[in-house]
Amino acid sequence: MFDIGFTELLIIGVVALIVIGPERLPKVARTAGAWMGRLNRFVSQVRQDVERDIQLDELRKMQKDMKESAQRFEIMAEETGEAIQKEVGQVDKVIQAMSATDGGLAAAALEKVKAEQAAEPEPEPEARPEPEARPEPAAQVQLDLGLEADKPERPHGKAS
Repeated sequence: MFDIGFTELLIIGVVALIVIGPERLPKVARTAGAWMGRLNRFVSQVRQDVERDIQLDELRKMQKDMKESAQRFEIMAEETGEAIQKEVGQVDKVIQAMSATDGGLAAAALEKVKAEQAAEPEPEPEARPEPEARPEPAAQVQLDLGLEADKPERPHGKAS
């Protein structure tokens, strides 16, 4: 807060000791410390209030901007909806006009297309080649190699 060095504090302490005296100096120091604490709390409270007000103003500004944006989007949505309704109305009018003027022609054209589709032969599915016949495996030949598995078991305890 203040730019006071150790030497300045030492000079202030010596002058206070001389002016106030050694008996009342501790009491004055406690009182001065209490006042400094109150001053620091007051300054920090004012700082917090100012910061809170600034944040509140920023939030209000953001809220205002959001409301304006929402209103713009609502207007755009309404205009888009109206434009779509106009287009749908025009398409409906065109369809009604076409069905009224050539209702018989459209039905006849539809019948003709259906008849052409029925007259066309359906393509036959492609013949798939049959899988090649695999040769059967050759017969397995068993050889007697004279392994112990082929010999009969001996009773336990008797050696041959």
